Amino acid sequence: MLILLAVLAAMFGFLFGTDQGVISGALPFLKKDFVFSVQSEGFMTGAVPFGAIFGAIAALLYVDRFGRRPMLIFSSLLFAAGSLAAALAFSVWSLTAARLIIGMAIGVSSLVAPMYLAEIAPARVRGAVVSAFQLMITVGILAAFLIDWAFSFSGAWRMMLGFSLVPACLCLAGILKAPESPRWLVLAGRKDEAGKVLTSVQPELAQEDIGKIVQEIEDSRPSDPKSESWSNFKDPRLRGLLIFSVAAFFLQQFSGINVILSYAPQILERAGLSGLANELIATAGIGALNVAVTVLSMIVVDRLGRRPLFIFGFAGAFVSLALIAILFEVNDPSLAFVTLAGLFAFVFFFAISLGPLPWLYMAELFPLALRGKGMAVASLANWVCNFLVVFLFPALAAGLGEGMTFGLFALCCAFGLWFSWSFAPETRGIALEEIDQTIADEAPARTPA
Repeated sequence: MLILLAVLAAMFGFLFGTDQGVISGALPFLKKDFVFSVQSEGFMTGAVPFGAIFGAIAALLYVDRFGRRPMLIFSSLLFAAGSLAAALAFSVWSLTAARLIIGMAIGVSSLVAPMYLAEIAPARVRGAVVSAFQLMITVGILAAFLIDWAFSFSGAWRMMLGFSLVPACLCLAGILKAPESPRWLVLAGRKDEAGKVLTSVQPELAQEDIGKIVQEIEDSRPSDPKSESWSNFKDPRLRGLLIFSVAAFFLQQFSGINVILSYAPQILERAGLSGLANELIATAGIGALNVAVTVLSMIVVDRLGRRPLFIFGFAGAFVSLALIAILFEVNDPSLAFVTLAGLFAFVFFFAISLGPLPWLYMAELFPLALRGKGMAVASLANWVCNFLVVFLFPALAAGLGEGMTFGLFALCCAFGLWFSWSFAPETRGIALEEIDQTIADEAPARTPA
């Protein structure tokens, strides 16, 4: 049951990935049917993260009121509607509107699905289970790149954009049969149901042990309504956790990953790699590496820990991006494959660290009473930064050049290296109900209050 639920919740990551990655291959064909300005291209491409801002706000308002499962049902419906509307788009602005709907779906699911996974998984495998969401994002991106390549010969961009309708319907069918999060059930006073869900996902445990887990969750449940108030983030410890989560997503996005995923064929063309088919094949290779290394991250995250991987990822990303920036400044087409190697190296370091860890930290760090609020703020930071980076890239590349733009991304990763070394906590193997206190007891100096 745990495996089935992990796969189901992670399928929302697959939808996230396909809808984010598909635009890179569809864009050259969209430009043949529609007229884009620099601004409309940036906004259409950035419509998904922009819509996700509003989806994250909706999740913030309703995830604790209605539960995790109803919000995932709502997200499935939005995914299906947005995918259909994108496939039927008749203008730049109708396509942008469809991608805004898809963005709202992603905003809801990217907050709720990791929360659902973290709350249903045992502590010993929680890192791998929550990282399955990030894994499926990468699988979705790879699937989008392959779909783009398959339909590139006919230029059928409507098939590219409509592909997500199928997994959206599968997610809807699956989540309708899935149970609610046991921790939310306890929060809602439905302890018997919570015990049944825990028994289904951890059948190896005796009923006595299940009862202890339910009681631990009950004990962490706020007895005072004020404990769920926003004012609790004035506490230096909780404020530090919130600042850390927001900064982790800021640094993730300003590493430039979504620029690479959204504009890969154009970046490779400017680097000197000729031919759209070659560019799409290279882009698919980037997607395949992203998947493979995310699997590796799932294997090592509960063995090596979160903090060492975070530091390692920023160090490698800085070196890779600095190399790419230098190569763009040199502007030698014969070095195109060296630039491609730099992109591959960056994707390796991102996928093993910068990609999954902010999502995992976001799902782990906050106490139950404030988890929805803390995750919503972190998720909002992610989508605001995602939109800004994707929206501004065409203008930055045109004004500063690709070399200077990637140089800025490299500087952000250099700052991320210092930040992760100074503040990244370790949450490996700690029960959710104990994490915030453990961090406060063991590493107060690492709280960026």
